[in-house]
Amino acid sequence: MRQEKGATALLLCASTIFVSAFLLFLVQPLIARQILPWFGGSAAVWTLCLVFFQVLLLLGYFYADRLSRRPLATQAVVHALLLVAACAMLPVIPDAALKPTGQDDPAAGVLAVLAATIGLPYLAVCTTGPLVQSWVARLHAGDAPRQARVYRLFALSNLAALVALVVYPFVLEPAFTLHAQAVAWSAGFGLFAVLAIVSVVAVRKARPDRIGSEAVVPGAAAAGAQAARLPWALQVLWLVLAALGTVALLAVSAFITQDIASVPLLWIVPLALYLLSFVLCFDSDRWYRRWLFWPAVLLLTPAMGWYLSTPQRSLPIAAAIGLFCTGLLAICMFANGELARARPGPAQLTRFYLLLALGGAAGGIFAGVLAPHLFNGYWELPASLAVPGLVMLWLSRARQQWVWFVFALLVVVGFAYFLKLAAVAVSTNVFYASIAAMPASAAGYTA
Repeated sequence: MRQEKGATALLLCASTIFVSAFLLFLVQPLIARQILPWFGGSAAVWTLCLVFFQVLLLLGYFYADRLSRRPLATQAVVHALLLVAACAMLPVIPDAALKPTGQDDPAAGVLAVLAATIGLPYLAVCTTGPLVQSWVARLHAGDAPRQARVYRLFALSNLAALVALVVYPFVLEPAFTLHAQAVAWSAGFGLFAVLAIVSVVAVRKARPDRIGSEAVVPGAAAAGAQAARLPWALQVLWLVLAALGTVALLAVSAFITQDIASVPLLWIVPLALYLLSFVLCFDSDRWYRRWLFWPAVLLLTPAMGWYLSTPQRSLPIAAAIGLFCTGLLAICMFANGELARARPGPAQLTRFYLLLALGGAAGGIFAGVLAPHLFNGYWELPASLAVPGLVMLWLSRARQQWVWFVFALLVVVGFAYFLKLAAVAVSTNVFYASIAAMPASAAGYTA
């Protein structure tokens, strides 16, 4: 009987995570398409939307991290209140009264419309993934192998996002009006809210002996203290790897859609590869192998750098797109594979997701907001090609620390120097060759 209840609770939790991730990925283009015409449809408006969603995502992960340390009964009550408050904002259709008059600050207007239309529902959706995963960790209290597999639910959430990425532009957008899409999303949110509440009740009933009113995540009675004792170097690594994947995604997407080919929906390919790398790396350890992806990154990043340094763009369009998409997949598999290898135990999973969101936000702000104003070219792309080599060197744990210091110094100085050059074909090739060669050379110093 207990096993049946546990299986039912796990199925409910998995369904909740899938639906929440699906809704999370659908709502951004849905809301943006509704309000962009109100504010002129400029890139600045889209950037504001992205910043708004990223800030809410961070707040949601912070909420999940703090709430997951409370007794399960407290979590159930607090999260149910959030879900009910979010349901009160449905449907997610902007009120015509919020349309700008022409005299208002457009930035403030965009943020006000987003907050009034989707604020609480989006917050509720983005908090649920990590929170439900912490409930599954409670469900498998005392079963270390099953607890270790809780991260497969993170792979499931990215699979749901991948499905939403394909379904929206090819199925929903052509077939339904924006109003119908908003109503359907709101109905989906109602289903999600019911699933979330039923899930926590099912988890509580499945393990009443191990999940009392004062219980916390098994094996981590002081989860907050344990999270605080996480090595700072490990947390920095999480931030760097999360930022690397985001910067590479945004930089490659911008480059292939603006410099190589202006093809409708081409942006879907890099984003799909990015999500696929999360699915593979967190589904099972068998998908990521250092012996395969480290050499792939070390071969593909110089090739991508070579293409960037050739003014004639000598490759055919299809080959160039293939090169950069393959390189992006290799970089994302490296970044997310190392994240999966460095993931903590279930007691710290909400802290792990919070730092991943923070790193992703930092990478997004760098590539989407800062880089276009700081650089006069796609220098965020060369940066994303150089960083994997640095991270590999860090992970190789070289005995002679001066190797790391000298290499890092050369990269920083060299990168700053190349920014000032107009013709950098030969120098850039040498630069990328050194990026690839140094981590390989550092293997000789590895303990």
